[in-house]
Amino acid sequence: MEKNSKIYVAGHTGMVGSALVRNLTARGYTNIIGRTFEELDLIRQSDVEEFFDREKPEYVFLAAAKVGGIGANIKSPAEFLMDNLQIQCNIISSAYKNNVKKLLFLGSSCIYPCKAPQPITEDMLMTGPLEPTNEGYALAKIAGLKACRFYKEEYGADYISVMPCNLYGYNDNFSINRSHIIPAIIRKFHSAKVNHLDKVTIWGTGNAYRELLFVDDMADACLYLMENYSGADFLNIGYGQDFTILQIAEMVKKVVGYEGEIVTDPTKPEGMFRKLVDSSKLNSLGWKPKTSIEDGLKLTYNWFLENINDKDLLVI
Repeated sequence: MEKNSKIYVAGHTGMVGSALVRNLTARGYTNIIGRTFEELDLIRQSDVEEFFDREKPEYVFLAAAKVGGIGANIKSPAEFLMDNLQIQCNIISSAYKNNVKKLLFLGSSCIYPCKAPQPITEDMLMTGPLEPTNEGYALAKIAGLKACRFYKEEYGADYISVMPCNLYGYNDNFSINRSHIIPAIIRKFHSAKVNHLDKVTIWGTGNAYRELLFVDDMADACLYLMENYSGADFLNIGYGQDFTILQIAEMVKKVVGYEGEIVTDPTKPEGMFRKLVDSSKLNSLGWKPKTSIEDGLKLTYNWFLENINDKDLLVI
């Protein structure tokens, strides 16, 4: 990519998309474009086709997606499947029709079988049943990475796919109904702290594991691959170490400065027990994460304090 290349970041206002924009800007790229949902509904095929025909982006980062935590995925599996399929198909097909030079598709580690051997290598894809609590989202992401591979094989398109582990960081979604693990736990501990509550309840047994990667590290990996990789195989992007939910809760508790008790609720779902991805292929290409989990949590909580002012967030 040249510094003045026209680069479209689909989903530029979300946590992942905004991290990509920050990274591109920091590296001196000057022609980055994006559209809000109000400006462009990516589910509407005709609107997406018109946008690509008019703007003619040279490079595309496909970070747009309908996302949510366990509760949201359980409640709305059809929406998570259909909305994401439509977004992906519209952008990938429009990119090809308008001669986009290169496209990077962002998937998720939830694409892997729920009982995959740990750490999970890329060849574990479709070797077993998916985790039921986010099956709709996972199926859509599998379809997206397969579409990129098929466009490469059939048409020679330079489309690549990456599968990050659980992401967290600046501009995360702290909504009470749709947040993922880190924003959900940060919100709970912060609320308990300011409301002087003596305990915080976390979903599940606390024994499930999660691998967490600071979103700006993920963006750095994506740009590295856009500049250095054009292989047919998708690549995992991970931190290289996972932690139990209870360990994560203890780390967040320390960062927030909460002094009460942590209580688990085994009646609540906790999703896939473990999904540590094997990032050795990516590491062998010369990339490794830079931000420790401790530093990443501090940066995320500081962002939360500076940007989340809604009084409703004080309610657990």
